[in-house]
Amino acid sequence: MIFGTCGQRAPSVGESAPAERRKYIEEHFRCISDCDMCGICAVYHNQDPLLVYRDYIEGTRTFEEITEEYRR
Repeated sequence: MIFGTCGQRAPSVGESAPAERRKYIEEHFRCISDCDMCGICAVYHNQDPLLVYRDYIEGTRTFEEITEEYRR
């Protein structure tokens, strides 16, 4: 089980709408404009999390699959 930055579990692809999944990514991976304190840019190789998780938002891959890919 993988959680976002606030400890809340990502909505399941099978049990949520694209709008819910997009909202989750927007809320949990938003830029705080302090790169030294955040690290999101480093984890996602300077890519916008909305682009990184596009397949999750569209429902073609799970949040966990994409997250594991970036943990390597």
